[in-house]
Amino acid sequence: MANHIHSQPRYTKRLILRPFKRRDVSAMHEAVSGSLGDLQPWLPWADGYDKGSAQRFVRESVAAWADGRAFDFAIRLIDDPDLHIGNVSVWPTSVQNKIAEIGYWISSSETGMGYGAEATTRAMQIGFEELGMHKLQLRIAIGNERSDRIARRLGFVEEGVLRDEVEVGNSWLDHMSWSMLENEWWVQRDRHRAEGTIT
Repeated sequence: MANHIHSQPRYTKRLILRPFKRRDVSAMHEAVSGSLGDLQPWLPWADGYDKGSAQRFVRESVAAWADGRAFDFAIRLIDDPDLHIGNVSVWPTSVQNKIAEIGYWISSSETGMGYGAEATTRAMQIGFEELGMHKLQLRIAIGNERSDRIARRLGFVEEGVLRDEVEVGNSWLDHMSWSMLENEWWVQRDRHRAEGTIT
């Protein structure tokens, strides 16, 4: 299992995935601010979000990448690389057992285009082929149907409900744990290549 991966951009048919840079703060803040209505019911970090939140995220993202703790990618369009349309991240949760988690969000203005599935597929390739993981997981709040659709479309398997997993506002949300194993990825890899979501 690799502790570090290269910091060059990764590409899909329509997207650029690249590590965050300090100059990304304003673009990410704008994308998140325009999406708060869709993000706040599911993600604790969206509550009270402001420009300082964006600055702290980018600063921590750069440090985490350098330490090999987490690998956050800004999602940009190949046709419009200055437009921030979301984030996708891969972070190890068990080095010993080669398990990592993926998280993602897409700007409200860009949902329904398949960008979430495309970016997550590329993140899966990074997790399995670059980081050498055995298992990748998603944790999705019960009721977050858009994220559920991505998990199903990409072939993740439901493992079970995690009760009161995350506190959002004044409520505790149950989450569904989804997973994919390394051998399952290799079965699907050719299909993703044919679709152009990975190279």
